Amino acid sequence: MYTETAGSRKTLGDVDVLYHDGLYHLFHLVLPNHDFIAHAVSDNCLSWRRVENSLFLGHPGSWDDSMLWTTHVSADPHRPGSWRMFYTGLSRRDHGAKQRIGMAVSDDLYTWRKSPVNWTDRRSDLPYDLPGRPEQPPFDHDAASCFPLGPHGEYYESEVDEGRHWLSWRDPFYYREDDRGWLLSAGRVNHGPVVRRGCVAVMEETSPNFFEPRPPLHHPALYDDVEVPNLFQIGGEYYLIGSMREDAKIRYWHTQQIGKPWKSYADNVLLAAGNYAGRITKDDQGILLWSFFTPGTTDRVTNNLMPPPKRLVRTERGHLEVRTFEGFESLVEGPAETNSFEALKIEHEQQVTIDDESVQFRCECGFQIFALPDTVACFRLRAKVTMLSEGKCGIAFRIDRETHDGYYLSLDLFKGVVQLRAWGSGPDGSGEDMMQFQSLQSNYWEVAQRGEADLQLLAYGSYVELSIGDRVMLSLADQTFTEGSVGFCVESATVKVQNLTLDHCTPPTQSDEHLANG
Repeated sequence: MYTETAGSRKTLGDVDVLYHDGLYHLFHLVLPNHDFIAHAVSDNCLSWRRVENSLFLGHPGSWDDSMLWTTHVSADPHRPGSWRMFYTGLSRRDHGAKQRIGMAVSDDLYTWRKSPVNWTDRRSDLPYDLPGRPEQPPFDHDAASCFPLGPHGEYYESEVDEGRHWLSWRDPFYYREDDRGWLLSAGRVNHGPVVRRGCVAVMEETSPNFFEPRPPLHHPALYDDVEVPNLFQIGGEYYLIGSMREDAKIRYWHTQQIGKPWKSYADNVLLAAGNYAGRITKDDQGILLWSFFTPGTTDRVTNNLMPPPKRLVRTERGHLEVRTFEGFESLVEGPAETNSFEALKIEHEQQVTIDDESVQFRCECGFQIFALPDTVACFRLRAKVTMLSEGKCGIAFRIDRETHDGYYLSLDLFKGVVQLRAWGSGPDGSGEDMMQFQSLQSNYWEVAQRGEADLQLLAYGSYVELSIGDRVMLSLADQTFTEGSVGFCVESATVKVQNLTLDHCTPPTQSDEHLANG
């Protein structure tokens, strides 16, 4: 899990990743100050090394002298071998009420130069100049556009006294197809209920680095904002990804052709709650989906981490699914023992039956944990789990054999519901606080075969990921428990486990160079 240095009172914000020549370049916000864009590199998406910061606040009086927000880096279509970074800026003069988009350029991805600013605020005669500094050329109101870019009143809220009394024009994303390019952003239409105006705004690049406003790409008429938009094509279909503050989820829409209505599937949420601000990267294997994760899901300005990416695929039905990043294969060290189990609770009758093809656990009443012998920290568990009767089942991991404290993953294989909890014990004599119980994350899936599922559970440092079939269902970080036993939970049921493997994995490391993991 990539993060800022512990104890620094800083945290990671929105991320953007570009892949070039076998190296992944991560550009991310640093909260709460938003005063620079950080840069880190990796060759495996799991261990990161911080390098030179890429962009800083403008000098006092500049249009971006208050805060820097979300960026998007892409190859410069007009200068081969160079890159452009579109970024969001706020000014002190506006008290942060107006968001605008600027641009910086680079020839090596490490050294960035902000594009020249040639403007006067459209709604003011006061240029962004300081006494004693050369006067900026006036804004050309007849020009197609110039930096910084702001919303155009024909299609979008463009005045502070509209709607919420602050302007959305942030989270740029550049999309190019053939010889045409568009710059997407989180904007708001200028009509309708105030908290339902969020849209994916668009400007078209009509000449190099000049952009003209266009009508919204998509206005769901549901959300206050559609944050961090992404547009891409896969399998002959277009997909649009956005993040919504209302429930902190990443959603997507699809269409056969740009200009036709965007449609939703019944389940168009890509990742479980807590993962936010999704960004895509194209590498040699396809499309990766990145996000940051906030423990607790509510406060997204502290304690954020960046989980490993997920591989984004299109199913035969046209749905998008996130799958485990294939780079985890390089972490597998070797198998753990899977041929013997111990029942941890003596109160209830139980039975374990092992043969060459499966293991059956039976606990006709009460709750039982059947634990494997090894103590493990980082691991990958794979199995096919089948309910042979009504009742409940799940997986327990990083379990203390004496207190039974640890993580409990409940699986409803009939309804398709998974829930992860951290269950522990407080200090002796702490009264009701002695019961430590945290609901960490939950999700649901469409059951293909009632009462059974193929699953994979990853525990890598503080990162936990569960897949049902190939689809990632849970993706989160938690540091409550670090090692312990792994086993299966059975409550008033008989459960069959097949194809069981448990592999030790190389634990994450953190170096003095801020290779931030774990």
